[in-house]
Amino acid sequence: MFVSYKWLSEYVDLGGMSAKELAEKITRSGIEVEEVKHLGEGIKNVVVGHVLEREPHPNADKLNKCLVDVGDEAPVQIICGAKNVDKGQKVAVAKVGAVLPGNFKIKKAKLRGEESHGMICSLQELGFESKIVAKEHAEGIFVFPNDVAPGEDALQQLNLDDKVLELGLTPNRSDCLSMLGVAYEVAAILGTNVKIPDIELNEGNEKTEDHIQVRIEAKEDNPVYMARIVKNVKIGPSPLWMQTRLMAAGIRPHNNVVDITNYILLEYGQPLHAFDYDRLGSKEIIVRRAREGETITTLDEVQRTLSADHLVITNGEEPVAIAGVMGGANSEVQADTTTVLIESAYFNGQRVRQASKDHGLRSEASARFEKGVDPNRVQVAADRCAQLMAEYAGGEVLSGLAVTGEMAAEAKTVTITLGRLNRNLGTKLERTEVEEIFRRLQFEVQTADDAFTVTVPTRRGDITIPEDLVEEVARLYGYDHLPTTIPSGETKPGKLTDYQLKRRVARRCLEGAGLHQAITYSLTSQAKATQYALDAREPIALAMPMSEEHAFLRQSLVPQLLDVISYNNARQIDSVALYEIGSVFLKEAYKELPAEEEHAAGAITGLWEEHLWQGEKKAVDFFVVKGVLEGLFARFGLENRIVFKKAEVAGMHPGRTAGIELDGQWIGFVGQVHPQQAKDLDIKETYVFELKLHLLLQADKEAIAYEPIPRFPSITRDIALAVNRDVEAGALQDVIQRAGGKLLKDVHVFDLYEGEHVETGKKSIAFSLTYFDPGKTLTDEEVVKVHNKVLEALKEETGAELRS
Repeated sequence: MFVSYKWLSEYVDLGGMSAKELAEKITRSGIEVEEVKHLGEGIKNVVVGHVLEREPHPNADKLNKCLVDVGDEAPVQIICGAKNVDKGQKVAVAKVGAVLPGNFKIKKAKLRGEESHGMICSLQELGFESKIVAKEHAEGIFVFPNDVAPGEDALQQLNLDDKVLELGLTPNRSDCLSMLGVAYEVAAILGTNVKIPDIELNEGNEKTEDHIQVRIEAKEDNPVYMARIVKNVKIGPSPLWMQTRLMAAGIRPHNNVVDITNYILLEYGQPLHAFDYDRLGSKEIIVRRAREGETITTLDEVQRTLSADHLVITNGEEPVAIAGVMGGANSEVQADTTTVLIESAYFNGQRVRQASKDHGLRSEASARFEKGVDPNRVQVAADRCAQLMAEYAGGEVLSGLAVTGEMAAEAKTVTITLGRLNRNLGTKLERTEVEEIFRRLQFEVQTADDAFTVTVPTRRGDITIPEDLVEEVARLYGYDHLPTTIPSGETKPGKLTDYQLKRRVARRCLEGAGLHQAITYSLTSQAKATQYALDAREPIALAMPMSEEHAFLRQSLVPQLLDVISYNNARQIDSVALYEIGSVFLKEAYKELPAEEEHAAGAITGLWEEHLWQGEKKAVDFFVVKGVLEGLFARFGLENRIVFKKAEVAGMHPGRTAGIELDGQWIGFVGQVHPQQAKDLDIKETYVFELKLHLLLQADKEAIAYEPIPRFPSITRDIALAVNRDVEAGALQDVIQRAGGKLLKDVHVFDLYEGEHVETGKKSIAFSLTYFDPGKTLTDEEVVKVHNKVLEALKEETGAELRS
C-alpha cells in the first residue's frame, strides 16, 4: 500500500512530524514501512510555463520553436520535439540550470541553429513511470488541465513535493489497504482523532429504483449489492490533484468518472465499478455464477472463457463484469457516456480470488476483496462516489439506491482481563492505561472487575479472539517498552549435537571440494515430486497450494538442483557445481504426517578444472563426482564400508550410474543425467548424486588406529586378466581381496582393454596388487604362494584367466 503523506495529513493531524519520523513510528507499532520515497527528489527549478507562440523549426521537420512565458521578465525560446505541443498550453518547463531525475542538468543549447533556453517536460522526464501516466500524456509533453500561473512551482502542482510511504502489509491487516484505514492506525499511534470526509448529496427527484432493478442469485458469493445512478455527467479529465494522488498510489488516471471510483477505492478500501447505463443493455442487474463456457470481453480487450466457479454481473442475459475483478468492455464508460451506474457490493473473497487466479487478473479491487473489506463501508463509499461525480463530472444524483440483499455487519465483542494481559506481556499495566489504548484505537470498551469487554468495529476484521487484543495493547504500548527477563533456573552451556557437528563437517567437505551450497524449495510439481527418489512413495499434496509448481512435497533434492543448473546455463554460466543438504518427505502408511529424512545431493556440469596459462582443461565426468563422494566418506572414516555398484535409476544414464551401499544397505546413487532428460531441461552434460545423509551421519565410526611407518619393503605384482565382458571389476576385486588375506594390503584397477588380441566377447582388465608384512621382509616364496592362491580363486569363481 502506497500512502501519500500530504493526503494522509487531511485525515490526521500529523503535528509537523516528518515522513521519516512517521514511518519509524508506524514500523515500531507493527506495520513495516518498507520505503519512504520523496517523489521529486533530485528535481530542481521546474516551473509552469505558458506557450505563447509555436511555429515549426526552420531547419528541422520534427522540432518546434516555442516562445514560453516562465514567469520571468521576458519569455524564453525553447526548442521542443513533442508532437502535442501547441500555443496556449500550460506546461512543465525545466529552466536553464534545472536538474531532472538521474542528475540530468539542463543547459542552454543550440538545436539546428536555434537557441533553446530550457526544456518542456513530459511526465516521464519528471520521474513518473510510463505505466501510470494517463494515455493522453503517455507520448509527448504534459499539459496542465487546470488554470495555473506561469512561474509557479510545477513540482507542487504535480504533487512531486509529496512523500510516499510504502507499507508492507501482512494479509490480516487489510484495514490498512485504504487511506482511512491508515488514518485510524496513525491516529491511534499519535493519540489523535480521524477527520472523516463529509458527505452531502443533493439528490434529484427521480428515483434510482425506477431505472434499475437488482437481483442476486448467488447470495453466498454476494450477500449485498447496491447501485446508484448519476445522470448528465460530462466525461473529461479528473482534477489534477486527484490524478497525482492516483499516480502516487501506482494507479493510471483515465477520466473523471473512472478516476473517482479508483479514488474511493484508495480512500475507503471499498472497490467500486462504474457502468455506462445506456450501454448496459437492460434495466436490471443479475448477479449469478457464470455458465460453463460463457465468455466475456474484459476492459483489457481480452476475451475470457468463464466457468461455474466464477461470479459475474449480468444485464439479465450476458455478463458485463467479472465480479470484484474487472468490468466488461460492453458496458465501459467512454467519452460519450452521460449516465453512470455505480456498483458497490460485498463479494466473497474466495470467489473473487478463484476468478483472479484463473484469468491471471490481479487488480486493486480483487486484492481488497480477497483480504476482506468493511461491510459497513459499502453504502458510504457509493454515496461518496456519487458526491464526487456530481462535483467533478457535473452529474445529477438520482434519489436513493437500488439495494438487494443484506449482511450481518455487526461489530464483534471480545473480552479479556487485565491479569491475562499483564501475564502475557510481562507488564504491570493499570486499567486506565489499557482503556486509553482501546480508546486510541477507537474501540468501544466497558470495564467490570478488571475485565475489558471490547466492541471491535467492522473495519478491523482481524480481531476476533483475546490474543488479538493482547497484540493490539502490546504494539500500541510499544514493543520497546515491554520488559526483558532472563530465564531462571539451572543453565547449561549450549553445544551442537554429534549429528549437527557431522552435518557441518559434511558441508565443509563438499565446499572444500569446490561445490557451492544451494537452497531450493521443498515444494514442487506433481511430475517432479517422485523423480530421482531413493524411496519412491505416493506423492504428498498440499491442501492449499500456492501454484501447480509448488503443490507437492519433494521426495528428492535432485530435480530442484537440475532446475538451478538449467537457470544458470540459460544465462551462459556453463560451469556449475552445487550441493544441497535438505529434507525430503515420505508418506507413511496409517500416519497423518509424512516422514522427514535429511538427504545430501549435488549437481555438477561444465569444466571441473581450467588453467588457461598452462592450456589445461578438464571436464566433469563420472569419476570426478565419485571422487568427491569418496573424499566425503573418507572424512567420516567409512571408505572401507562403502561399495559402488552398477545401478539403473530412472532419469539417469544406464551405463554411467552407480548405486552406493553402506554396510550392504542402499544409501544413494551417483552418475550422469540421462541425455534425453538433459535435453528436455536444456542443460549440458551433468552429473548428480544423492545420499541418505541421516544414515551416513548416524553410522558408527571405527576408532582411529595408528600404524607405525613401515620398516620393511612391500612387493607389487601386476596381473592382466581375460574375463567375459559382463564380469564387473568390482566382483574381481572382491575375490582378490578375500583370497589375498592379511598380506594383501592394496589392490586397484589400472587398465582395461578390449580389441585386437583379445578374444571376442571378452575383455582384459589389469590390477596392481601390493603385498606387505609389517613384521618382516617378505620372501618371493611367500608372495608366490599367496599370489597363486589369488589366481586360483579368480579362475574358480569368475572364470578369469591370466593373460600371457
